[in-house]
Amino acid sequence: MKESAAALRERRARLQAERDAEDQRAWEESLPPEGREGDPPARGPAASVPWPVRVAAEAGWRFLVLAATLWVLMRVIGAVRLVVLAFVVALLVTALLQPTVARLHRSGLPRGPATALTATCGFVLLGLVGWFVVWQVLDNLGDLSDRVQEGIDELKQWLIDSPLHVTEQQINDIADNLSDSIGTSTSELASTGLQGVTVLVEVITGLLLAMFATLFLLYDGKRIWRWTLKLVPAGARPGVAGAGPRAWRTLTAYVRGTMIVAMIDAVFIGLGIYFLGVPLAVPIGVVIFLSSFVPLVGAVVSGALAVVVALVTEGVFTALMALMVVLVVQQIEGHVLQPFILGRAVRVHPLAVVLAVATGGTVAGIGGAVVAVPLVAVGNTVVGYLRAHPTGGEAEAAER
Repeated sequence: MKESAAALRERRARLQAERDAEDQRAWEESLPPEGREGDPPARGPAASVPWPVRVAAEAGWRFLVLAATLWVLMRVIGAVRLVVLAFVVALLVTALLQPTVARLHRSGLPRGPATALTATCGFVLLGLVGWFVVWQVLDNLGDLSDRVQEGIDELKQWLIDSPLHVTEQQINDIADNLSDSIGTSTSELASTGLQGVTVLVEVITGLLLAMFATLFLLYDGKRIWRWTLKLVPAGARPGVAGAGPRAWRTLTAYVRGTMIVAMIDAVFIGLGIYFLGVPLAVPIGVVIFLSSFVPLVGAVVSGALAVVVALVTEGVFTALMALMVVLVVQQIEGHVLQPFILGRAVRVHPLAVVLAVATGGTVAGIGGAVVAVPLVAVGNTVVGYLRAHPTGGEAEAAER
């Protein structure tokens, strides 16, 4: 296989060299007689431009066209961001649930009931998790507020007794300034509340759209993929048809592996802070699970949340112990779990992960940060396959 791939690359390089030589000869033949080699030096302005500059100019205007196309595409995606994010989330959920549908279908259950059963169980499970989190927060809210007040009093006393020489009057002045700032920004808070209602409506709409798209992708995904292939030019269709299943396997491996890693993080960090006596251990564990789908950033934010709650409610020593638990679990995740569970199915450099998360968050907020890395992983798989397998005219030329 390696020898055939090397031979194929050599043939492609030789064909490219022949094409470049033909282009060079065609360009020289297109010159006027006085502009050819060996003739008098009188040339036209275009013929006087060096060949490297011509190549750079040709590549430059093509790059500008690609950049303009990408800019227009990003503007269109930004205009329908809700629809795009909902469809991408549907793809991620479908990659998670599709193996179950296929297993039920192979066992003799028709595809329609298998899809309905899998989707219903998945959505009910998500709803129960959300209800459990809300119930835990409401049930512990009173106790949490009391502990927060006690923690604030302890922090205030610690600042007074510390070598920082902070006086009680300075602390009271800071508290009064905060109260005045909150009181003078009532209109801004109301505006923020209205924006929150709008965001909530958009989130609910996106969730419903994602659920609807997931049902159809689970039930009719193969037919949708075949219809999509008809939109691809005939010369590139074999390559896209070969890259599609590999991209889907990469996406499935990423989603399932990330979910397993997130579950392990949530369980062990949640158990650690639970035994340390930190309140709201279960809701914090769920937040850690959801945040783990945002690589790098999510783990840091969720771990910081657990440490802050421990600091405010239980004191400095418990916060340090919680920090130790978070760091140990995250180190095991980064050096053992992710390489072992994800394996070679998803190979993305950490720099690409950071840039993808930053770009996705800038373009589409939290949703963009969540879907950025799987998109990069799928794109890496597709590009690697297309580079190793010629498509269209390249394949025909290689056969000749």
